[in-house]
Amino acid sequence: MCHSLPCLYLSSLSEKICHSCFRRQEKLQRCGQCKFAHYCDRTCQIAGWKEHKVECGAIKAFGNIGDNIGKTPNENIRLAAHTQLTTIDDLEDHISECQDDLKDLKVDIHNFLDYWPRYSKQHRVDDISHIFGVINCNGFTVSDQRGLNAVGVGLFPNLCLVNHDCWPNCTVVLNHGNQSAVNTMYHSQMRIELRALGKIEVGEEVTVSYVDFLNVTEDRQKQLKMQYFFDCTCEHCKGHIKDDLKMGGKVVDGIKVPDELVNEVTEYSREMLQKMEKARLDGNYHEVIKICRECIEKQEPVLADTHIYLLRMWSTASEVLAYLQFIDEAADYTRKMVDGYSKIYHPHNASLGMATMRAGVAHWQAGKIEVGHGMICKAYSILQITHGPTHPITKDLEAMRMQTEMELRMFKQNEMIYQSMREAFLIHISNEKLLLRSKVNNMHMQ
Repeated sequence: MCHSLPCLYLSSLSEKICHSCFRRQEKLQRCGQCKFAHYCDRTCQIAGWKEHKVECGAIKAFGNIGDNIGKTPNENIRLAAHTQLTTIDDLEDHISECQDDLKDLKVDIHNFLDYWPRYSKQHRVDDISHIFGVINCNGFTVSDQRGLNAVGVGLFPNLCLVNHDCWPNCTVVLNHGNQSAVNTMYHSQMRIELRALGKIEVGEEVTVSYVDFLNVTEDRQKQLKMQYFFDCTCEHCKGHIKDDLKMGGKVVDGIKVPDELVNEVTEYSREMLQKMEKARLDGNYHEVIKICRECIEKQEPVLADTHIYLLRMWSTASEVLAYLQFIDEAADYTRKMVDGYSKIYHPHNASLGMATMRAGVAHWQAGKIEVGHGMICKAYSILQITHGPTHPITKDLEAMRMQTEMELRMFKQNEMIYQSMREAFLIHISNEKLLLRSKVNNMHMQ
């Protein structure tokens, strides 16, 4: 089941993201008027003009006012301005409960008044406060076209009617549509979709999860209370379901590791995760790997393969190792990560599908074609449900599934020929990357 819901507005944050289709690219064309919006090409600019034209002049004017010289309004201010296109009066703002954030709210209100055109309808401060409160409680994080990085925030009034459950029967996904064929019958607009994860009985409430189930009950409830101002009473919260897996110790030959040792390594993991995150933000990827390896060496003999801190280390290590071209080690960590995720997440969870896809690609790159193909097929079956067959990610995965299936047949027919062809292909790809880096370096030197 899939429903298209009207998108109020999507606010892109990065200059490397097309503001129409959300593709991440190095070279983008900039709007000649506001110098803020970026697009892949003329096609994307035309597709995005309907939304951009209402703010193009406002962005340009905002950057010419007092302290705002050369600046652009943040995503909440731009989104607040776009709320004038629809009605959000019935949505909760919880302003009275946001005392800790009043300072930031006042700054946003001041900047909104600078941004909002003087010749347009003016608003009372209370009305503007309501808008920002609604965005804070109901804003939806928007990802790039591949679903890998957050690039902005959107507000979808119909979607706000769907209640939360930590183990929901639906999921929400942004489908970027086909923005490359505006004038053909295959073009489809960007839309938000509410997709069923399985059969929903007549009279059963439709629910989605506002938080990641990978977190333990206490952390999920804190986040829900802090951001959405309610106490979750779903079955998984009341029963603390799967918390024992997420913080559990390893069982060796039927004997569980002592709780004292599990607690000790858990506390050590917290400290190492903080160090690892700092190194990652600093771009010190070799330090990230060093921290991950040291931590994993202590974690694996003690913590269960479903312990969330071990899963986070495996996830970060696999991602950075793949970036640094340590493919075999990255593939091993992705397999362990997916095994752990499979015991925690709903079988049709989008995070599980994306992690399985990443594991499949890593195994394929490592030359483990049979395992890689199996994981890609598993990921494809999950994303068919969570993202749908027309989503760009699913389309990419379908092409990858067909490619690995063809390679697997070739591998089984003649392993030696397959390996020689694969080696030649990887050398070609490596040479292409080196050539591209050389060109980029030369451009920087000039």
